[in-house]
Parts: sequence; structure tokens; C-alpha cells
Amino acid sequence: MEITWDVHGHTMWDAWKGGSSFDVVERDDGFIDTFDGSSYLAGFDEWPEIERKAMRLVKGRVVDLGCGAGRVAIHLQRKGFDVVGLDISRLALKVCRGRGLKKVKLGSVQDLRFPRNSFDTAILFGNNFGLLGGPAKAKSVLRRMHQMISEGGVILAETFDPYGTEDPVHLAYHRLNRKRGRLPGQIRMRVRHKQYTTPWFDWLLVSKDEMKTLVERTGFKMTGSLDSDGPRYIGILQNT
Repeated sequence: MEITWDVHGHTMWDAWKGGSSFDVVERDDGFIDTFDGSSYLAGFDEWPEIERKAMRLVKGRVVDLGCGAGRVAIHLQRKGFDVVGLDISRLALKVCRGRGLKKVKLGSVQDLRFPRNSFDTAILFGNNFGLLGGPAKAKSVLRRMHQMISEGGVILAETFDPYGTEDPVHLAYHRLNRKRGRLPGQIRMRVRHKQYTTPWFDWLLVSKDEMKTLVERTGFKMTGSLDSDGPRYIGILQNT
């Protein structure tokens, strides 16, 4: 538990142990926000409606990418699915095992290492499409996922449409990103919890049109989406 960059792992550990737990998110323009760590442990009834609806689309063997404390993987395991939770945080996976998840794997979404046709469904909930980082990296990751997901299999990719805001602070950040030659929703950020701090990293928010463009020539096709009343949505990406 001494690793200083494993912010999310420590946040989940503290939440699981019943303590006060929240992250401080810092964007590279100075914008600050907070995130309640208890949401990593949310039960099915507390999930966003579109995530609950997306469970009807899950089939076969499942990988929960960036599984965190295992809220999705554990739910699916209880429903009888063969599911693996993958996360870069050893401490998060320790929480998963403590909560009863049987199959976990240490690894990064940006460096997936599974055999061909390992899964039929990949989950990217909790805004985890953002883990793909940027356009070039996203295409590379999606091509690798095309190999590990069976033909006809799906990725359920949750994100926020960055254009669904009128906040002048966020709109100014969009303009800054355009000047830098980046997608408006490509965020440079770091996260803090107590004495722990991540390095700076990229997090990708995209519109539906941008997601459709990103998946072109990766072996996937965006066949639809599950939409909320706000900017949150889940893209349905089918392996063709």
C-alpha cells in the first residue's frame, strides 16, 4: 500500500473499509473537482439507468476493463457470467477479491494482453472509454480488442459528450485544446487522494460522432447507443 501513484486503489480501499473517501481531480488548466469514492462500491440499484439497461446486452465471456472495486464484474458474476476484472491497481484488485470477485488480472487497458477470442463482451463503464487516452492510442487499443473479442461480440463504452455543457470554464478548455491540436474533450489531468498523487495523464471524452470516427478501421462498428438525459451515454461497439 506504499505505492504513491495508486490513487484510485487507496480511494477504493478506504471506501471499502468504511472511511471517508474522495478524489481530487486537477485539470491542466487549473480546474479542480472532487469525486466521491463510495461510488466505486455502488450496488446495481444505484447505477446510472443506462448502465442498468446495458446489462441486457451483455453476453458470453466478459472482461470488465478498469474494473476498480468490481461493482460491475461482481454483479455479472452473481448473474452467472464468466467474468474477469482487469485493473492497473493491485490494491483495487485486492478490494475486488475481498468483495468476492473470483477472476482478476493486473494490467493496463492501453496494453491489453489476452489471447484471440478470449471474450464476447467488454465493459468500459464509469466513463472508462476515457482510458483510451487519445485518438491514436484509442485506435491502437481498439484494434487489439478486435483480436481478443469474438466476432459479433460487443464493447459497451461509457463516456460523456464534452459538448454537452454551457460552462464557460469548460468551453475555454475546449478552445485551448483546439489551439493545441487536440480533441476538445481530450483532458490532461491528475488525481489526488490524501498523500497520493498520480502522474499527469490523458483522459478522452468524445461525442457520438467522434466515437464513430475513432472506431473506423479498427474492426468495430458503432451500432447504437444508450442515452441519458444529460451528456452521459454508452456507445455500443460491435466486432464485425
